[in-house]
Amino acid sequence: MLLGFRRKVKAKSKEAAQLVKAEPVGAGGGILPDPPPPTRKVVFHAQLAHGSPTGRVEDFTSIRELYAKIAEVFEISASEILYCTLNTPKVDMERVLGSHVGLEDFIFAHVKGIQKEVNVYKSEDSLGLIITDNGTGYAFIKRIKDGSLIDSVKTVCVGDHIESVNGENIVGWRHYDVAKKLKELKKDESFTLKLIEPKKAFEVEPRSKAGKSSEKISTGRETLRLRSKGPATMEDMLPQYLKLERTKVIQMNLLWHSTKLSETLRSQMNLSLMFGESLVM
Repeated sequence: MLLGFRRKVKAKSKEAAQLVKAEPVGAGGGILPDPPPPTRKVVFHAQLAHGSPTGRVEDFTSIRELYAKIAEVFEISASEILYCTLNTPKVDMERVLGSHVGLEDFIFAHVKGIQKEVNVYKSEDSLGLIITDNGTGYAFIKRIKDGSLIDSVKTVCVGDHIESVNGENIVGWRHYDVAKKLKELKKDESFTLKLIEPKKAFEVEPRSKAGKSSEKISTGRETLRLRSKGPATMEDMLPQYLKLERTKVIQMNLLWHSTKLSETLRSQMNLSLMFGESLVM
């Protein structure tokens, strides 16, 4: 009798153990889902390049939304922002914000400054310009070739936004369309550029001090990738990524200008170069 009693106790203990190990169930009898992972809040610090207090920008997934957030923080219109540079308030075209922002990058927004109108006599076929755009409709001069036609026109500067060509407003155009427009200008004729240069600080020294604490350059290993469509994503990237992409862009543009590509193929190439550049030969 004692032996049988022990067997019953063991059987009951096994049933209790199974009940303890059972998965929790919901009201409908199904297994409860795992709790969602905590969302990571990404916050960037920004200043106006010509001088301002430091502001915090967050909750953006594209360049356009970033500009809107910066405009909101500094109480300006988003249309005033020409482009942004990373970790420097200077007009440094090597640090223009593209589709990736390092989590430790400090953002400087360059806003519209002096408007100027320049008449240029096209004495040569090549203007010596490299045009890029900010991804929201503003094309600007990224580089001027030394000794070129435009290099001799000292009022035209790197970083100037091209607003119109011969009176035709080109706001909203991509860099390759602007480059094509300039390339098609006839030789031995004059043309007019309406330009807007980024606003500059009246006192250079205080601005350099304001940016001193942000001179830490991101290693590029963890960045926020901004997309034209869809949410922004976090990516682990090699430090040389942007340099490789920049080289790829230049190579593709050289191919573009050295061969006669169809308009269809040309547009397909440009869709993949969201923040590319175009040579004006």
